[in-house]
Amino acid sequence: MNNFEYCNPVKIVFGKGQIAKLKELVPKDAKILMTYGGGSIKKNGVYDQVKDALQSFEVLEFGGIEPNPQYSTLMKAVDLVKKENVTFLLAVGGGSTLDGTKFIAAASKYQGEDPWDILEKGVPVTDAIPIGDVITLPATGSEMNGFAVISKKETTEKLAFYSTAVFPQFSIIDPSVTFSLPLKQVANGIADTFVHVVEQYVTQPFNAPLQDRQAEALLLALVDEAPKVFANPDDYDTRANLFWMATQALNGWLNVGTVQCWAIHGIGHELTAQTGVDHGQSLALVLPGVWRSQRKEKGEKIVQLGRRVFGITEQDFDAAIDATIEATKNFFKSLGIEATRANYGVTDEVCQKVAALIDSRNVKMGDRANIDGAKIIEILNLCD
Repeated sequence: MNNFEYCNPVKIVFGKGQIAKLKELVPKDAKILMTYGGGSIKKNGVYDQVKDALQSFEVLEFGGIEPNPQYSTLMKAVDLVKKENVTFLLAVGGGSTLDGTKFIAAASKYQGEDPWDILEKGVPVTDAIPIGDVITLPATGSEMNGFAVISKKETTEKLAFYSTAVFPQFSIIDPSVTFSLPLKQVANGIADTFVHVVEQYVTQPFNAPLQDRQAEALLLALVDEAPKVFANPDDYDTRANLFWMATQALNGWLNVGTVQCWAIHGIGHELTAQTGVDHGQSLALVLPGVWRSQRKEKGEKIVQLGRRVFGITEQDFDAAIDATIEATKNFFKSLGIEATRANYGVTDEVCQKVAALIDSRNVKMGDRANIDGAKIIEILNLCD
């Protein structure tokens, strides 16, 4: 294992009826801006539960945060925060709402000219308005980390930032609120969770057996539980298990002292920005291409995953790699995700544009920093 520092200060409040505890979790003198997305929280009862819990607080609202939160939208919220002297942000909704709220928190305290520099230039975030959340979709794990991904329509970019300053102070997770989610969203969340794990696990051999086994436990549990939610969507225990897996997949525990990849996400983000493909679908599409292109570098960990998670018994090393990739693709198919370039409008022109964007940033992706624009073209040609 490498040397490391680790911090995760998020308080998790998990279970049925926990939204009522908001009044105990929010600072007593807070002036709150409640952020949310397209209004689904008003249909599933979450909005009413939040408002009831916060009836003794001053609460402003900002809705309309997109599934891929847009910079222009979030800057309107920043203006509101400054105008009204908001002291606490409460994100209510899925990971995109929380990601957008993290950016609002950081941008509201930003001292430079353009807060987009946080994403484009990697300007460190050292101060932010405090955040809490009521998370309603198991997928991104944003409720237990300091990551956020933001889009900019004007430049067709989708970029990420990280800061301990935007860790939520608390995250309320009530799995029962997920019953109203379309199964397509549930499937995308499961795919996202799976890929979060493998971005930290299918890298290169490290003397980190605990992290390997933690990752494998998550993957095994995910593969076991995923079919149950489609067979019985109203089963609370399955919903709760899937939510807790999504939260743990990206809270920092799996990569302590090791290396991470994130090439699948990096390429997937660009495809979403260019085509609008759902995030989970983009990951399911890109993963096989990355593993095929990087089979020499990642082969040992791919085979380890295949044997320990999918029960692959092929003795030939190359055959075991291929069998593991097929097993992973079949898992995505079992979720209803038919990940092909044709299905998602990923044309050769789109591939060229994505590669050019990555090269324009002088970025090389992957745990070995060996994936540039030319490699991305190769990867996308190895998808399907």
